[in-house]
Amino acid sequence: MLLSQLPDDVLYQISSYLDYRSLSRLSQVCKSIYHFVSRDAVWRKIAREFLNTGITRNGTDIYPHIPLKERVKVAQNWCEGVCKREIPLKWKTKLLPWLQLDGDVLFLSQAADIGVYHLRQDCRRISRNPSKIYSGHKGDVCRFVVTDSHLISGGSDGKILVHSKMGDMSVGLTGHNQEVNCLDSKGGLIISGSRDQTTRIWTFASSTPRDTIAMYDRVWSVAISPELSSFVTGTACCENFSPLRLWDVERVECVCSLGSKFRRGAGVLDMVFESPFQLFTCGYDTFIRLWDLRLSTQKYVMEWEEPHDSALYCIQTDGNHMIASGSSYYGVVRLWDKRQAECLQFFQLSCETVSSPVYCLRFSSSHLYAALATALHSLDFRHNPTHIR
Repeated sequence: MLLSQLPDDVLYQISSYLDYRSLSRLSQVCKSIYHFVSRDAVWRKIAREFLNTGITRNGTDIYPHIPLKERVKVAQNWCEGVCKREIPLKWKTKLLPWLQLDGDVLFLSQAADIGVYHLRQDCRRISRNPSKIYSGHKGDVCRFVVTDSHLISGGSDGKILVHSKMGDMSVGLTGHNQEVNCLDSKGGLIISGSRDQTTRIWTFASSTPRDTIAMYDRVWSVAISPELSSFVTGTACCENFSPLRLWDVERVECVCSLGSKFRRGAGVLDMVFESPFQLFTCGYDTFIRLWDLRLSTQKYVMEWEEPHDSALYCIQTDGNHMIASGSSYYGVVRLWDKRQAECLQFFQLSCETVSSPVYCLRFSSSHLYAALATALHSLDFRHNPTHIR
């Protein structure tokens, strides 16, 4: 009996013992085996062990439209730091930009406007001119989030604008009297934090806050739990209490504080929920920390230290093994494997004579986009690789 004549369940069993190199060689045996090996089911086990393949820790596939075989191939470049660098957008004035990636659409804030840029399907390059611009703030946009139906932005004018993605309608939310440093939105709920030392809870049903929480410190970051029952705030750590606190949405009460030994000024600049119980944070104290809310809240589960003692402005995870972080000096982006203590790869995006923080970064299965003071940088991990350091 030929190999290609074996039943699929036997072939699946055989392929489960092979690594990615052996599977690639096996696919060259004949057309029949090639088509079998190209199935996502063959690569799923291997993909879970690689960085940024789109298979999360709980088994969800983020990019089901891209063959897993291709994603595993690209994952080699993420691990080895092999990519092609481009600067698709530049501007003359130094800004504090923010960006979001929603499928094939990139949203980028520049001063008081938020531009919508479509990624070209063939090369994933960004169109030079935005297809749409969201505006309305009297000052710079500090943060914004994108949902299925809305774009919600917070500005230095203290206002929050809720823009409809389906039309030109926008609604203003008033309540903060200083700049809105951070906000998050899920399930019709909006949480905002401000320099005015308050956190406010909003709904789409009203232009005034549902609840206001006095924080007694500047609020730098917020994140709503995937279960929508709680949220976390990160403050500047200029007072004698933990900068990380978990709040109950309905009772508007502090459930607990996270950690107990933050040094003064160790503000939390960014945070992301990877699951209802796992929270990643970063900030001025140069550490990325993982908190498990099911365990003791006084101690983090794991931590990764920025080796050059730089503040960490932003982070994103792939839902499985990879973390990407943006540092405060020279546009340094780092890739981390959660299974290792040391940084896996780093990329210096700004030159040594002009230093800029990485204000925000986002990545897809093949690209990483980073917003610096005067440019948007792109790292392409697919083909024509060149090493970047």
